[in-house]
Amino acid sequence: MLKLLLTGLWVCIVTLGAVYASVQMSAAPAPVDEEAKKKELLEVVRGEAITVPMIANGNIAGYFIGRISFMMDKEKAKAITLPITELMTDQLFTLLVGNKMVDLSRPGAFDLEKFKSSVKDGMNEKFKDQVVAEVLVEQLDYMSKEDIRTNAARGGKGAPAVQKIVDGVTVDAPAAAPSGGH
Repeated sequence: MLKLLLTGLWVCIVTLGAVYASVQMSAAPAPVDEEAKKKELLEVVRGEAITVPMIANGNIAGYFIGRISFMMDKEKAKAITLPITELMTDQLFTLLVGNKMVDLSRPGAFDLEKFKSSVKDGMNEKFKDQVVAEVLVEQLDYMSKEDIRTNAARGGKGAPAVQKIVDGVTVDAPAAAPSGGH
């Protein structure tokens, strides 16, 4: 009889210990992944492919072909009334034509991080808020006027000669992006 009573007491203690441990483990906060939390607050706004003329000595020497996307704050992006695509195009014209950030005579000298930072800072300045968190350069190539003429003479057959400025990233996002006022 004493054995049965001690066995019952032992079962009760083990059960209470297991219940207490499970309650403590379920109530413990999960470790917060700051990087994942930041990503949840951001959305990809995919840019359109644009062509920016390269002007040298008053003539068009060739064209920059680019596609740039943005990681933007979801909440702040909803409040934007300005057309994002047009602002991005303006910013790229300013950097590639106005500031001449790309020196085609020295293709290896292109500073991608400085370029991305300049685009981000310029866009945030236009929005008057820190809306753009990251700039994603999908494509930045250059085609000279002679390469375009050669390709046209071939009837557009074969791959055109393109000088790759940046090996871009691939952005998988819906094509529909907030365009501000459109």
